[in-house]
Amino acid sequence: MTATLLDDATQARVVAAYLKRHPEFLSEYPELAARLTMPPREQGGAVSSLAVYQLQSLRDKNAELERQLAELIAIAAENEKLMERVHALTVALLRANTMEVTARTVVAKLSADFHTEQVRLLLFGDEPQLPRADWLQQIPGGAAALPEFREFLQKNEPVSGRLSTEKLERLFGIDAGQIRSVAMMRLGDSGILAIGSTNPDRFQPGMGTLFLKMIAATITAALARSRDVS
Repeated sequence: MTATLLDDATQARVVAAYLKRHPEFLSEYPELAARLTMPPREQGGAVSSLAVYQLQSLRDKNAELERQLAELIAIAAENEKLMERVHALTVALLRANTMEVTARTVVAKLSADFHTEQVRLLLFGDEPQLPRADWLQQIPGGAAALPEFREFLQKNEPVSGRLSTEKLERLFGIDAGQIRSVAMMRLGDSGILAIGSTNPDRFQPGMGTLFLKMIAATITAALARSRDVS
């Protein structure tokens, strides 16, 4: 036991000597400072300085946690708004009973509720009842007639970010020069939906695609139902 006590005392002196030679140690390992046990307050200024340091570290951690919580709350609020807009789009499409009404509803709701600047529908096939409009292209040849989008159509996953000039012109025609970022979704076997923005940061690679997938699935189902009704 005596040998153990001597070893402990020796180790303590070694640690103390090391800390004296390296006063910046606790700055490099702040988590250790927070775990140290404080001696009685009357033992001096060094204790007081360490207590102040520990208190400031706890305040900094608390501020960071509050910042992260505020960020999560903001994201949750934005997701709730998006969910409400997707729900409103779904309800509106349920009321649509023709291909024309369905197509017009898609463009109107996306433009108004989602604050999108340019919406384009590229629909496979040839539907005489559909209107002639800048926002609509009918593709009688189907997916095979869009070789520039072959890889996108094969993957069947939403894409967001910047597109080549060739693709922008195919989607947006004379408005292609204004478009700086795009969200693009395949509508099953019905076609392609593209949303364009003049803001280069509106749609970015790597952004979440959950809501894009929900929108695409809703529109795909609505188009298929309208075709069946027709």
